[in-house]
Amino acid sequence: MTGRACARVTFRIQITFDCADPRRLAEFYAKALHYEHQGVPSGFATWVEYYKAYNVPEEERDDGAAILDPEGKRPRIWFHRMDTPKPLKNRLHLDLYVGNAPRATVGERKATVDPEVARLVALGATVQQAFEEDGYYFVTCLDPEGNEFDVA
Repeated sequence: MTGRACARVTFRIQITFDCADPRRLAEFYAKALHYEHQGVPSGFATWVEYYKAYNVPEEERDDGAAILDPEGKRPRIWFHRMDTPKPLKNRLHLDLYVGNAPRATVGERKATVDPEVARLVALGATVQQAFEEDGYYFVTCLDPEGNEFDVA
């Protein structure tokens, strides 16, 4: 950086999931992350109706779903309907940290990770594999559409 002051840009982050069933995945992640569902903007019955009112081209209109952090600290998550199949491995995945201190033992990690994994499985996740290596423990799960995420 040179001696000139740079203006700080304010921006927000949204995470977008391409998926076959936006409502189902939004329901899963709302419960998994303790988020809330974002309703359709006031005055509209559906997102498609909203996009139509703002002249979004028909091929770009989506009946997706969004969830929000009730405290407004974490990013909005949008679930976008796509007809394309999921690739074999996600290029991006979520890590859900469930409160383990950085120096927690494997036993302490299991004591917090495993009950959270059980909760997520009850919501529709499946366990892919548990990892215990070099004093660390985490579990890789799949959401209802097969997207990987880790619980640590």
